Amino acid sequence: MKRIENKISRQVTFSKRRLGLLKKTHEISVLCDADVALIVFSAKGKLFEYSTESSMESILERYESYSYAERKLNANDSEPKGLSVNIQEKPKLMSRIELLQRNIRHYMGEDLDSFCLREFHGLEQQLDTALKRIRARKNQLMHESISQSQRKVNYIKISRANLKQGLAYEKQRVCHHQKRGICWPK
Repeated sequence: MKRIENKISRQVTFSKRRLGLLKKTHEISVLCDADVALIVFSAKGKLFEYSTESSMESILERYESYSYAERKLNANDSEPKGLSVNIQEKPKLMSRIELLQRNIRHYMGEDLDSFCLREFHGLEQQLDTALKRIRARKNQLMHESISQSQRKVNYIKISRANLKQGLAYEKQRVCHHQKRGICWPK
């Protein structure tokens, strides 16, 4: 296998292979119920990404935590700590910030000129998933609020019934004493 020398053929092959890779990525996520993130940079530096139901950010966070833990296990005690670790982390953090800012712009409907149809589909799926989560949480809160209100109504009904029963008992007692000619102290 070797690099395609003709630029046009190379670009056509890249586009076709990228779409195939995106399709396979989607298939493995659906078939195996796996969280998958795919990041591809073209020769011109254009970014193409795909993530499953969970967001790219959460998958990258999981990756970072695993790779960080693995580095900690493999690190020697003789390695210098402190500032050198921070310097090594800075590029990762900067790229992470850039990714998050770009995704926020995409979610806000901005900076979409470079998107292809497949990327729009992926973004739409992510937004649909987020919207479903938001609606589910809203519905949960509404149901909890309704249940709480119903409990309050039931408590008020029971209290009202108890008060009515107590009032009826007092009325009977007063009537009974009046019939017997008992006077109430003033």
